[in-house]
Amino acid sequence: MATAANQTRYRIDGMDCASCAAKIDTAVRRVPGVADVSVSVAAGTMTVHHGDDGDLGVVEDRVRALGYKVAPLAAGALAASHAAAPAHDHAHHHHAHHDHDHDHTGHDHDGHGHHDHDRQESAPIGLHGHDHGPSAGPWWHSAKGRLTIASGLAVLVAFTAGKLVPEVAPWAFDLAMLVGLVPIARRAFMAARYGTPFSIEMLMTIAAVGAVFIGAGEEGATVVFLFLVGELLEGVAAGKARASIQSLTALVPQTALVERDGGTEEVPAATLAVGATILVRPGDRIPADGIILSGESAVDEAPLTGESIPVRKGTEDTVFAGTVNGDGVLRVRVTAAAADNTIARVVRLVEEAQESKAPTERFIDRFSRYYTPGVVAVAALVAVVPPLLLGGPWSEWIYKGLAILLIGCPCALVISTPAAIAASLSAGARKGLLLKGGAVLESVGRITAAAFDKTGTLTEGRPRVTDIIAVASPEAEVLRLAAALEAGSSHPLATAILAKAAEDAIVLPAASDARAIGGKGVAGTVEGVSLFLGSAEAAAERVTLPAEVAQAIEALNDDGKTVSVLLAGGRVAGAIAMRDEPRADALAGLGALRKAGVRTLMLTGDNARTAKAIGRTLDIEVHAGLLPEDKRRIVGDLQRQGHAVAKIGDGINDAPALAAADVGIAMGGGTDVALETADAAVLHGRVGDVAAMIALSKRTMANIHQNIAIALGLKAVFLVTTIAGITGLWPAILADTGATVLVTMNALRLLR
Repeated sequence: MATAANQTRYRIDGMDCASCAAKIDTAVRRVPGVADVSVSVAAGTMTVHHGDDGDLGVVEDRVRALGYKVAPLAAGALAASHAAAPAHDHAHHHHAHHDHDHDHTGHDHDGHGHHDHDRQESAPIGLHGHDHGPSAGPWWHSAKGRLTIASGLAVLVAFTAGKLVPEVAPWAFDLAMLVGLVPIARRAFMAARYGTPFSIEMLMTIAAVGAVFIGAGEEGATVVFLFLVGELLEGVAAGKARASIQSLTALVPQTALVERDGGTEEVPAATLAVGATILVRPGDRIPADGIILSGESAVDEAPLTGESIPVRKGTEDTVFAGTVNGDGVLRVRVTAAAADNTIARVVRLVEEAQESKAPTERFIDRFSRYYTPGVVAVAALVAVVPPLLLGGPWSEWIYKGLAILLIGCPCALVISTPAAIAASLSAGARKGLLLKGGAVLESVGRITAAAFDKTGTLTEGRPRVTDIIAVASPEAEVLRLAAALEAGSSHPLATAILAKAAEDAIVLPAASDARAIGGKGVAGTVEGVSLFLGSAEAAAERVTLPAEVAQAIEALNDDGKTVSVLLAGGRVAGAIAMRDEPRADALAGLGALRKAGVRTLMLTGDNARTAKAIGRTLDIEVHAGLLPEDKRRIVGDLQRQGHAVAKIGDGINDAPALAAADVGIAMGGGTDVALETADAAVLHGRVGDVAAMIALSKRTMANIHQNIAIALGLKAVFLVTTIAGITGLWPAILADTGATVLVTMNALRLLR
């Protein structure tokens, strides 16, 4: 096995079902020098891990030989969007495994927008059987739709002819069956030639041809038509899942107004450079991630966060591509190129997540590898053993064997897991819940303990004014004078005081001779009065603090608050208390976790008094004064106690604990570190989103179990009724295509 020293990503065009992916995976994996392959149908991408000896030319040739278009993706390229190219119609079977596959013969791509002008060599003509018309068009304009209509009309004509001239009925139905069967048979034999003998097309072909030989042409024609209808329905349903995540890319506007030479110029948003200044007018979508240079406005972030209330933003605040500017003009400095903005990164991470298989999906892939040949063997035994050993009528038992062939097709079983996982990953991403793959999605639902960082995770990460104590001056005056002294300072406590003054619409007087006194506070003169603002200890060095003031400060400190005392003219004017407050939804979010049976803990490096004060407010178990290795040790202790542990932090100082946990969840506003380091990420900083992520996982696993029950249950019922002689060929194909449609539609419920 080659060492995976390098990684190359490709865009694959024409790959529309999970079985296409399996075929590509098998072919590429056999190329010398290739260590591993990940193929995503939802994203239309392939990632090849290869050593220096891996011949990528051979990789590309093999993919082209299978009938697909392949092109390397530049690092950071957004595969899903293709610059907001329209999604494609998916009128096809959507089955994922190695032994049950569609080949893609029967249609070339003329008229379907898949001409490859850069191709070195032509793919085998007619190797690709799935239609690729734009999904925006009606289904009946697709090649698959037209074939289904033609097959249906042929059956109708045969039925009419049989009623009018009964003696031509067998021939009419045989001809009607051929209308739909010829393309299916071509695909079947090409699939067999390329190493997939047990495809649904091959089972269909055997059953239909067998039906002719035993005089059941009418049923054979009906079965072929129902099969094509099933394919069409599956394709339409699967197309919705694929379009869901790609629709995010449509949020980013195509153009942007860039400031140049004293004016503005409209340019394509994809060309915006980091550092450029753009103008965003009221009502416009913001074309790039950036920081507001000037202006204030309410920004509607619902497209990204689902939050219904617009967020008020001003200078130095961060804005995201795809969100909608409200009532003010904003000047924004671009901080990320188009390929790296929040939406692009979210889509890319979801695409990569869909390349990784969940444990359940891997098990079903292995199961189907033996299941399909086993079904063929059982069908052959049913057809041959009773006539040979028990003297049963050949036509009756061959008919039952053919029906079992169709019942045994594992289409619904194989799509049951990837369809649900793709829908969940897409639905989660639209709400700011990023899960990196099916394995993570399964693990999240099993969490029994959640360990949170404090600062920036359970709390907002910045102090806010919580209390103002009036002593010699009213509260408003204490705030006005303190803010005047702090004007221009960027210290977090100063920022908190200035924010409170701005919130209360206080007009600040000018301060003269303002100066910082190292480690103690700040002093200056305002309106002729000498002022000092600093810690209680520093204030006590200048004046004697009244006993009641000292007691109030002590009580505030016990609540984890930092207190600054204001002295005016040598007297205590008042005091201001500040604290990094819990996030607005932290209490409810932790409550939701506990309700779900998850133990909650706070692991923080902050001092014990502050941590315990926040812990009392949030009703959470507290471990304070911890170093990063201490957090990792506690995670390990919980695991040894039998817990499945999630560690939730900002993705930077929590890295060891995030890595040690069963699931590491990064909390943050779409930062690079948060997105790239953890197994999952809560983009919008809501504590309640952790509970939402667990609920999404549990819903997904329930959906997968429902899908497996539907797939196997229908097969079991029809297997018994077929052997008993109650049902025949056309109910058998309904059992297969019907179950596949049911499973896909059930999975799509997760998109809500």
